[in-house]
Amino acid sequence: MLGQMMDVPLTITQIMRFADRQFGATEIVSIEADGSQHRCTYRDVFARAARVANGLTAWGLAPGDRVATLAWNDHRHLELYYGVSCAGHVLHTVNPRLFKDQLEYIFTHAADRVLLFDPAFLPLVESLAPALSSIEHYVLLAPSTALPASRLPNLLSYEAWLAAQSAAFDWPALDEHTASALCYTSGTTGQPKGVLYTHRSTVLHAWSACSPNAMNLSSADVVLPVVPMFHVHAWGMPYAAPMAGAKLLLAGPAMGSPAALYALIAEEGATLALGVPTIWTTFLEYLAATQRSLPSLQRVIVGGAACPASLMQRFAAHGVETCHAWG
Repeated sequence: MLGQMMDVPLTITQIMRFADRQFGATEIVSIEADGSQHRCTYRDVFARAARVANGLTAWGLAPGDRVATLAWNDHRHLELYYGVSCAGHVLHTVNPRLFKDQLEYIFTHAADRVLLFDPAFLPLVESLAPALSSIEHYVLLAPSTALPASRLPNLLSYEAWLAAQSAAFDWPALDEHTASALCYTSGTTGQPKGVLYTHRSTVLHAWSACSPNAMNLSSADVVLPVVPMFHVHAWGMPYAAPMAGAKLLLAGPAMGSPAALYALIAEEGATLALGVPTIWTTFLEYLAATQRSLPSLQRVIVGGAACPASLMQRFAAHGVETCHAWG
């Protein structure tokens, strides 16, 4: 006997619709390449995600086609997280720190049709382009519609591309087992291996991240993921934060700057931050050298490598709880 409850597929589209309806005015603060701050809301991001979906549709992308990114943590990357996957395509977040031959292999193996990238990666993309035969469109993720001189064929400005698209899109009804994103492993034997996420797995991971015994997210939280969005989806925060209605802080290219991270935490009242031990070691050294405190920060998630006990003790001295998420 089957039950009579609602049967709704677990898709990223449902996260987007829920967050837009319940937490549309919640703020997202991004650090731009020039160090300035960009402020927007979840509603803004989802409207621009619709423009992304319309732009990809106009280019003739089919369901399951791969769309690659080389980008730091910012609102534009977040727009792609939803605009690409919710349109039925596969978001392929690429780690720019890999060796050139690995990057060539990854782009070729994934058969990406579009590559969107931050200005800092323009020289890297130009060096890779001759080997990237599957890519038809290159898009620069920059605040301005102006484009730098480049050897790339038909390079487009992201802002100009979006401006030409409608902010209304008829999101398709996707099977929850539809592929949503693709990441390649690093540090493995042989060539990197592609890991294909589904909408269902992503929603379930976000739900679990919000739970009290995991990251305990709520709409009262202000979250700073110091984990790249090209690395296992910044530990799920681009999905879990809007699901919970948490304010999101995205440090962009300033992720390696303790001073910039402290400014975000202090000025925006961050309650939760996530990062690897090396990031937090440098950050705590900065706090000690400048004699600064962390009045708003309640907890940090440490993963990617084993967390030293001394790191937990130093955070405890600031009244911050450490959650070990590795091993």
